Amino acid sequence: MSTIATLRRALERLLEGIVFVLMLVMVLIVVAAVIYRKAGASLVWYDEIASITLAWLTYYGAALAALKRAHIGFSGLVDAAPPGLRVALLIVSELFVFGFFMLLGWFGYVVLEVLECDTLVSLPEVSTRYTQSVIPIGCALFILAEALSLPDAWRAARGLPPSAAARREASP
Repeated sequence: MSTIATLRRALERLLEGIVFVLMLVMVLIVVAAVIYRKAGASLVWYDEIASITLAWLTYYGAALAALKRAHIGFSGLVDAAPPGLRVALLIVSELFVFGFFMLLGWFGYVVLEVLECDTLVSLPEVSTRYTQSVIPIGCALFILAEALSLPDAWRAARGLPPSAAARREASP
């Protein structure tokens, strides 16, 4: 197995684990909040933590989707184009995707500087820098995932069969 395929597989396992844990945490938070509310003792921190968990799930899930080339993108346009135009469209679409996530990641980092002294409203001991760190981290993971999935996308755009690693991943 190539180095890229090994890295891709390791990142996929890591992201699957993170997404699974975040989904489990979110379910537990929501179920606990419902039980407490039915018992007449609402959790003060529920809304804030549930929305943060959803944001984290979104960013990490997007990186996992990027690794599988299942994210919102230009793949339909690239696939529908004539063979001679596919490579050019792939390059343009990748430039847009990489550019967007680099810009979002940079500004996400800048926001962390702005939030230096802020804390959560319902849990003042938790810094918003921690909760918002998902933006630059998620963007970096998305860029890494996109880069690791690029060789197979490049092969497909050129009309070549998928790599051996991609064929192994696709088989049941």
